[in-house]
Amino acid sequence: MPSQEHAELTFSSRTVSAKFIDPAGQFVERPLEIRTNPFTGRTCRIAFSRIKEKEAGTDALPPAPPDARDTSNCPFCRPQVETQTPQLNPDLAGEARLSCKESLLFPNLFPYGSYSAVSLFNNDHFVEIGKASPSSYTDSFLNCSRYLARVIEFDPQAVYMAITQNHLPSAGGSLIHPHLQINADRVAANHHRFLLERANDYFQNSGDYLFSTYLGHERNDGSRYIGTTGSWEWLAAFAPEGFFEIWGILPRATSLQQPEVPDWEDLVQGIINVQRFYRSLNRNGYNMGLLSVEVPSSRLELRLVITVRSNYAPWVRSDHTGFEVMLGDMTTFVAPEQTAEWARRFFED
Repeated sequence: MPSQEHAELTFSSRTVSAKFIDPAGQFVERPLEIRTNPFTGRTCRIAFSRIKEKEAGTDALPPAPPDARDTSNCPFCRPQVETQTPQLNPDLAGEARLSCKESLLFPNLFPYGSYSAVSLFNNDHFVEIGKASPSSYTDSFLNCSRYLARVIEFDPQAVYMAITQNHLPSAGGSLIHPHLQINADRVAANHHRFLLERANDYFQNSGDYLFSTYLGHERNDGSRYIGTTGSWEWLAAFAPEGFFEIWGILPRATSLQQPEVPDWEDLVQGIINVQRFYRSLNRNGYNMGLLSVEVPSSRLELRLVITVRSNYAPWVRSDHTGFEVMLGDMTTFVAPEQTAEWARRFFED
């Protein structure tokens, strides 16, 4: 009989304030909220006093990068891709590169793990945020899923898997040609290790799935819940670790091999909706990630995390400061409830 001792997730927050005399000689009190992530215990800070501050470079969507039309030096553009990108290990795949309609997948020339790969959308060299073709995006995800199925068949211990995206250099992207990164390894990354343990412990103690329980709470609360795209449900993170952080959850799906083609299409529609929201804020960069642990005992459900980054434009400051890097607390300016309110209209079409 599962124990109910740890069945409840804790949504903890507290308000503190700074009191001082402003430059006009007025006494002011400025509140900020400190929230604790129900999964990790990590705290973030919401500095409400900065919500009206105009981020440099966001008066309008920045122009395209300088090399947006220069395909001649891009190794991901055809025909260069056939000669400037590596080929898959023949023991892993019977072909040099994997194709899925518009998408082409090949090893990452600068790998981050044992099975590190790149999945292109199509041959478009530059695609503005929120403007990707849903079919090409879906093809790229399907290519990732099929590649990872081959990996697990080839190396059953390489169970720690991730699909990520860095859009533009401000998000860490080295090439602007649209692509997803894929990684699989026998060695768990920090989030894999911690979230798997948390999800499995929660299931053992409560009989429930961790992300599904979280989702149920947020659905009932409503203030951070955004909407659905088919099988995926979308919400603003309660204790964000990035600016305008939004999650998409596929309840009770614990493997990247479980989603069918319509599920991937639903995921892509949600991703594009979030990107359209970011575009409405005149932001042009983002990071995105989807993790899984491919073992039958895993209770870690599929959760896509997407967060906006500072614009890729001249003289724009990074959105990570010494506070995040040195203290480990994310400091954002907009409450998740406000993020959800602003984002909902992009899910109403």
